[in-house]
Amino acid sequence: MRQAAGLNRIFAADMPTVYYELLFIGFSIMTGMSLSSSFLPILASSLDPSGVLVGMVVSAWFLSRIFMELPAGIISDRIGRRRLLVVGLGLSLAGPLLSSQATNIYILIVARGLWGMGTALYFMSNMALLMDILPTSTRGKALGVFQGIEFIGSFIGAPVGAFLAVFLSYTQVFYFTFAFILVSFVLAMRSRNMRGLEVQGHKSSLTMKQITGSLRNWGIIMVCLINMSRMLVMQGIHQTVLQLYLNQEMGLSVAGIGWVVSAFVLGQVVALPTAGNMSDRFGRKPVLAVGFTVRLAGVLLFTLSGNLLVLLLSGLVSGIGEGLTMTTLLAALTDVAPQEARGGAVGLYRTFMDVGGFLGPVAFMVVYDISPLAPFYVASALCVLNIVMTFFSRTGPTAST
Repeated sequence: MRQAAGLNRIFAADMPTVYYELLFIGFSIMTGMSLSSSFLPILASSLDPSGVLVGMVVSAWFLSRIFMELPAGIISDRIGRRRLLVVGLGLSLAGPLLSSQATNIYILIVARGLWGMGTALYFMSNMALLMDILPTSTRGKALGVFQGIEFIGSFIGAPVGAFLAVFLSYTQVFYFTFAFILVSFVLAMRSRNMRGLEVQGHKSSLTMKQITGSLRNWGIIMVCLINMSRMLVMQGIHQTVLQLYLNQEMGLSVAGIGWVVSAFVLGQVVALPTAGNMSDRFGRKPVLAVGFTVRLAGVLLFTLSGNLLVLLLSGLVSGIGEGLTMTTLLAALTDVAPQEARGGAVGLYRTFMDVGGFLGPVAFMVVYDISPLAPFYVASALCVLNIVMTFFSRTGPTAST
């Protein structure tokens, strides 16, 4: 009941129309992206069983992003957000289209790299736009609601993609992803409200040197390091190793894996609005510490039993931990990032995230080849490290901007 009341307060607030347009675009993007989440590592393994190349299929998504996000964020501070958002959505269309034609693993790797490049521009611009338009008093709640609805799209997409894969080939599912991204691209192109923001301009008057200088901030760096460690676990376990572990060690079908992935996303959907509200009320550090502790419990649960109900519970608990930390880390970034350099701060934040996303799948696949359970113990150690780093971070209460 409290969570529903929180949602009502957000939607009853005087939010700009562009917020709801960005919300619809994000929902559509996340639904399309998640269609392949239950079978992508299995598809990659069927094209080439090499553990490193399977990891590279997931990692390629982040490789191009590592080199794009920070420059793109700084450029958006100078020229505005909308242009980069539209370009990113347009480039994202090439990813699933090329993936649908993947006859060998190298085509899939290239497709994922192009797709990641487009999403880098989109997500960076989208995040910076939200930081520009959201009122300080409801920023944490509004970010939580926004990400919660985005992940409802992921919750829907994972089992739908698994269902489609039963009746179609894996590669044919990417046509549906293309359609979802196309809808988002058209809306962003035609939106008068986004053009209005471009005219008003959330642009910095600082020079490039001043913007980059403002990013040498220990508070920003610590938030970025925590986010990188979080992504090592997220991409290494939940986007790569887990699907193979459930299929090869636990004997689950793609449909069963889809339900476990959906349970993980459901946990995120439940926790995201709550996290924003809690971090606004009680501070960022306590919510982050609780979130990483819950995530630790969820990761360890996967090692205890192959029973489907236990695996679903493991996914749900892990998702709750992930949801508590995602929104809270972003809110923490807004606390410490200067307004005139927010695009650069978002770019730096996402660059660290992409480094974790790139290294996680490859590193965890190497560990998985040693022992199927070893990645889960490594992930548990990273969760403990994040709890420690949280208490050394310099995040504070929401600041007026």
